[in-house]
Amino acid sequence: MAIAEQENPLIEGLERLPVHPTTMVIFGGTGDLAQRKLLPAFYNLAHEGALPERFNLIGVSRAEMSHEDYRQMARESMKQYSRRPCDEQVLSKLLERVRYVPGMFDDNSMYERLDAELREFDEEAGIPFNRVFYLSTAPEFFPVIIGKLGEHDLERRDGAEVRVVIEKPFGTRLQEALELMRFGHSVLDESQIFRIDHYLGKETVQNMLAFRFANGMFEPIWNRNFIDYVQITAAEDLGIGRRAGYYDHAGALRDLVQNHMLQLLTLLCMEPPVTFSADDVRDEKVKVLHAIHAPTDETVPQITVRAQYTAGMAEGKEVPGYLDEEGVPPDSRTETYVALRLEVDNWRWAGVPIYVRTGKRLARKVTEIAVQLKPVPHLAFQAEGSVGVQPNMLIMTLQPNEGVSLSLGAKIPGTRMRIRPVNMEFLYGTAFLSQSPEAYERLIMDAMRGDATLFTRDDEVRAQWRICDPILQAWGSEDGALPTYPAGSSGPEEANRLLEDGQRWRAI
Repeated sequence: MAIAEQENPLIEGLERLPVHPTTMVIFGGTGDLAQRKLLPAFYNLAHEGALPERFNLIGVSRAEMSHEDYRQMARESMKQYSRRPCDEQVLSKLLERVRYVPGMFDDNSMYERLDAELREFDEEAGIPFNRVFYLSTAPEFFPVIIGKLGEHDLERRDGAEVRVVIEKPFGTRLQEALELMRFGHSVLDESQIFRIDHYLGKETVQNMLAFRFANGMFEPIWNRNFIDYVQITAAEDLGIGRRAGYYDHAGALRDLVQNHMLQLLTLLCMEPPVTFSADDVRDEKVKVLHAIHAPTDETVPQITVRAQYTAGMAEGKEVPGYLDEEGVPPDSRTETYVALRLEVDNWRWAGVPIYVRTGKRLARKVTEIAVQLKPVPHLAFQAEGSVGVQPNMLIMTLQPNEGVSLSLGAKIPGTRMRIRPVNMEFLYGTAFLSQSPEAYERLIMDAMRGDATLFTRDDEVRAQWRICDPILQAWGSEDGALPTYPAGSSGPEEANRLLEDGQRWRAI
C-alpha cells in the first residue's frame, strides 16, 4: 500500500495566501546582509512557490555594474547561502526579473533611474506593482533614503501599496530614535513602515505564543504564583571580527538587548491578545514594556552588570581580548557583555525577576529562554544516591537547535525511591523532519503582504528606549575599570550579584 506523501507543515501559510504583484527594491543590494540573507531568502521563497506570481527585484548600491553582473552576483550568493541546493530552473526564472541601479543614496539622478525601472515593470505588465523598499544599509542612510523617496514621489503609488522595511538599529539613543520617527512620519504613514527584527521571524519565537496560548497546561501556571524566575540568554562564541567600527559605538546593550531581547521578553510576558492581528498583538507587547520601571541613576548599578572579554581560548584556539581586536581603541569602555535584572510590575508578573544576558566570546553559541518554576512544597524524596527533587524548568531554545524542553523529576529504576531530573524534548528538526524556514523568508513575505504582526511599531521602539536610555546615560558617567571575563568562559563573576539567594545562572 503506497504511503501518501506528507506536505511540509513548516511552509504551510507561506504560499497559501495570494500576494499582490510586487517589486522589491534592496538599497544596499550588494552588501553582506543582502548576499547572505536576503537574496537566498528570495530563492527559497521562489522554490516553495511562495513569491507572488509576478515578482521583480531591483538592487541599488554604489558599485558600478550592469544588470547582468548583478544577476551573476545574486546567483552566486543564492547558491552559496541558500538553505537548500539551488534548482537551476527556479534560479534562472527568478533572475530573469532582477535588475540593478547604481548610484549614491543622496544622488537625485539615481532615484530618477530607479523610478524609470519601476515604471517600466508596471507598463510591461499593465498593472501597478506594490513596491517594497528594503533599507539594508548603515543607519545613517535611513533618513537620507526616506527623504529622497519623498522628494521623488516614490512613497506613494496610485492603485498599489508602498512599504519601507528598515533594519536595526533604530536610533542609538531615545532622542535620536524620536527624531528618526518624526522624520519618517513626515514622509510615510506608520502603516507603511516595517521595522524588522529578524529574531521575531524565528519559528521558536512564534512558537512561544503557540505553547502559551494553545496549551491548557501552561497558561494556568504562567504567573508569579508558580514561576520563580526567568533567564533570557543570547550568548555568542564569536568575537567582533571586523565589525569594530560598528560594535565599538554600539556595544552589547544596543546591539541585542534594546531590540531582540526585549522583544523576546514581551512575547514571554504578554497577555493573550483579543485576536492575532498586528495591532492587537503589538498592543499587548507595549503594555509589558510600560510595566517595566525605567531605571534611574541610583538603580542602574544594582540591576546591571557590563564587562569586556579578555584573551582566552575560544573556537579551539587562543584569541585576543576585546581591547586587542583590530580597530578597537585601547581605552574603549564598550561592553561586550551585559546582564540585567528586570521586573514586569503588573498583576501577572510582579515579584518575578527576569534576568537578561548577552555577550560575545562566551563558551558557546546559544539563545534560550529558561522559565524556572517554584519548588514543590513537600520534599519526601531524599534517599541516598538521589539527586533530589529539582524545580521544573521549561527551556525554549532559539539557536542553535530550535526546540523546547521540560525538566521533570522521575524515579531512578531500582528498589528504592530515588529521584533525578529528566528532560522531555521537542525539536523542530525531528518533529517535522524538515528545516525551519529562515527568519527572513517569513518576514519578507509578511512585508509583501502588509502583515506587520512581527514588526516593531513606533510606540514599541519608544518603550524599549525608555528602558535602555537611562542605563546608557548612567554608564556614561561612570569611570574606573570595567569588569572582565576570559574569552571562552560563561561571563564575569560580577553577574552573580544580580541573582537572588538560591538562584544561579544556567551554564553556557
